[in-house]
Amino acid sequence: MNIAGIGIVFNRGRGLPALEKALEEGWVPPTASRYSVSDDFIKDRVILKEMRRADTFSKMACLAAHDAVADSGLSVAGKSSLGIILASALGPYVTTFRFLDDILQYGDAKVSPTVFSHSVHNAAVSYIALCLQSRGPTLTITQFSQSFYQALLLAEAWMLEDRCTHVLVGSAEQCDDILEYVCRQKIHLAEDGKIEPFLFSESPKAVPGEGSVFFLLDKQETSGKYGKISIHGDNGVQGLDMYLLECSGLTGDEAVYRNDAKAGPLISSYTPLFGSMMSGIGFSCAAAALMLKNQRYYAAPVQSNPHNAPLCGGHQSAPLNTIRCISYGCHNEKMEFTLKHAHG
Repeated sequence: MNIAGIGIVFNRGRGLPALEKALEEGWVPPTASRYSVSDDFIKDRVILKEMRRADTFSKMACLAAHDAVADSGLSVAGKSSLGIILASALGPYVTTFRFLDDILQYGDAKVSPTVFSHSVHNAAVSYIALCLQSRGPTLTITQFSQSFYQALLLAEAWMLEDRCTHVLVGSAEQCDDILEYVCRQKIHLAEDGKIEPFLFSESPKAVPGEGSVFFLLDKQETSGKYGKISIHGDNGVQGLDMYLLECSGLTGDEAVYRNDAKAGPLISSYTPLFGSMMSGIGFSCAAAALMLKNQRYYAAPVQSNPHNAPLCGGHQSAPLNTIRCISYGCHNEKMEFTLKHAHG
């Protein structure tokens, strides 16, 4: 599958220029105890003109999806050949809790139907289809730690079955006081706001984050400008330039990543830039695609390295052909996919 376009909304801004700037600047501490998306990043009267009452979750997803299509240059209005898949671990839980609070306060006969309609997981992807005027299939996939990978599998299936010629695949997560409270009860939070991926700790620390990222995937044989993404193939290290490790502190014991760190290629992790999200591997995928496009290594933003892993220590222009993104779930189930340069 070729990556023809990318859209992103995260705590450092909206769009690929914001992502590239964050990769160049490196880690900065969050302004609060979590990484939040500023309201200024999701204000767009043109794109969101039909979404005046939509929640933050839907707006982030819609803007990232729109930007991915715009980046590709593809015209999708009125087409049934575009599929849209949104992956999320928790969906619009903020709106869901708001709806439940309203039931408790006002009774089920007096709650807002608008809030209810936005509390369902498929609301965001419906808004995306409306915004893009797409008539193709849409689906939301929710799985605690593997949703983005499952979305890639489904996208490939739709293309192989000729259901779609293009598929928008993305993820979105939102964070508020409720999720932060749950995280404080269940996992360790980094009080200094710094995720340290290369400690490979048995009790890692996390920093909750939020945002959305989307990819416009093309089934054509010609290479996309960001290269190709593969979810199958050889798991060896021959020909690999880099591993991107999704060490975010959310899934418990991260000692399992030590084996990957010893495998041979250069390693990095950009989770300190985005914050901890269960579907955060999509943001790592965007960083990998941008590195392949720019033919440039970006230094790991946090470089605490007691195990002497082969870290990417600095920014450097160099030939880059293949990057593999790796993530482990709560039960050490492994998820990996490989990005290859457009001319690789």
